[in-house]
Amino acid sequence: MDLAPELTGVTPTEMRSTLARFATGVVVLTVGGEHMHGMTANAFSSVSLDPPLVLCCVSRTATMHRAITDAGHFATSVLRADQEEHARHFASRSRPVGRAQFDAVDWTPGPRTGAPVLSGALAWLECALTAAHEAGDHSVFIGRVLGSGRGADAAGLLFFDGAYGQVDTSEGRR
Repeated sequence: MDLAPELTGVTPTEMRSTLARFATGVVVLTVGGEHMHGMTANAFSSVSLDPPLVLCCVSRTATMHRAITDAGHFATSVLRADQEEHARHFASRSRPVGRAQFDAVDWTPGPRTGAPVLSGALAWLECALTAAHEAGDHSVFIGRVLGSGRGADAAGLLFFDGAYGQVDTSEGRR
């Protein structure tokens, strides 16, 4: 009988390197209002269909953490493969702060929360913050979906092994 290897502690570097092998979609989280802010994220997931809930994980030291906590809402724009520049912009620590960081992209205020929704996104959701759970150095934010929409069919932006890629939709849906 094969036994699993003994489990040992994992360093943050080992954890990042290991999880880089898990392909994820890429989204931009946004908050409108007084603490307008945007952030690229790949720790985003559906939680429940009834009620409609999603989650995102944000470092407690990130500006976005306070923005979501203070605003009580957030929007998520799911990026197309050709929107890599948006992902890089909202991941850059050198971008402007506040509303000025949105000058580099086309967007519209979400109809329910006013949080920026990036134009041309594959999909978008507006959410009311319903819970926040501390989890290590991050918080898991649970949002109730207040509204959502889909953009045109296109390839989706992925993040895998430290690089951007895309979902190939040329073979159709499977």
